[in-house]
Order: sequence, then structure tokens, then C-alpha cells
Amino acid sequence: MKHAAAWLVALALSATQIHATEGTKMNKDQTGVRALVETMTNAFMAKDIETVMQSYEPGAVVAFEPGAPVSDPEVLTAMFTGMSGVNPQFSYAGHEVMVSGDTALHIAPWVMTGTAPDGSAIQQSGLSVAVLRRQDDGSWLMVIDNPHGSQLMR
Repeated sequence: MKHAAAWLVALALSATQIHATEGTKMNKDQTGVRALVETMTNAFMAKDIETVMQSYEPGAVVAFEPGAPVSDPEVLTAMFTGMSGVNPQFSYAGHEVMVSGDTALHIAPWVMTGTAPDGSAIQQSGLSVAVLRRQDDGSWLMVIDNPHGSQLMR
């Protein structure tokens, strides 16, 4: 409950900025970044871990737990596979995307619901902060993915 309250406070403090970003037309780069994040999220919810992993550059860092980044691809695959076992369903309260040259920052408050192995309901929330890099073909891949960006506000 403490985590949910912190998320609601963060959402309330940033709601104007999120809605302004959502309400404005995103350019091609911003749309590409958002599309990659949504593709990864949809693949994760569908338990398509291969597509999830293709959303990251080799050597990318993901913080499954605050303060504990992981970059080993075998560990990342195992973590995503294990987490998909709760049948996660994600929703975002908005997306903010900033692009500077070949680097992008994606920020989005999220809520995840799922089902624990014992059948009990799970709900988590956070603030996703991801850094992406433009690839040679113009596509985007994540380099740093921290779904616990609001952790420091607690």
C-alpha cells in the first residue's frame, strides 16, 4: 500500500506534464521510441521473451529490483521468463519521450496486475525510466531500463 500511495503522489505531481506530452503530437523519433516500449511490453505480456530481448541492445542494463541492475543476457532472459509466469498485464498513465540526437529518454508511470502461483492477485506500480539509442537502421533499442524510477521518492 505504501508503494501505491507513493505512485499516486508521483502521478499527481506529474499529471500535467504527462497529459501535455500525451496531448501533443509526437514526432517520428518520439513515436518510434514509444512504439518500441509498447512492443516490448506487449511481448512480455504475451510471454514472447525472444521479442522482449530483441528490444534491448547487447550489454543493456535492466533493474528488476531497485539498486540491482542486471546486464547478463542469460540472467535477463531468465528473469523475464520467470516474471512472465504471473501473467502480467501492464497499463501506462502516459508517456513522455525526449530525444537528443541518437539518444532518447522514455518516462512512463505504470501499473501491473497479475496472479501469483497461489492464485492471489498481484498489483505493482512504478515509474519506468528508460534510455534508448538509435540503431544504424533508424530503429530504437533500450540501453538502460529502470522500471523503479520512483524509488528515490519514497
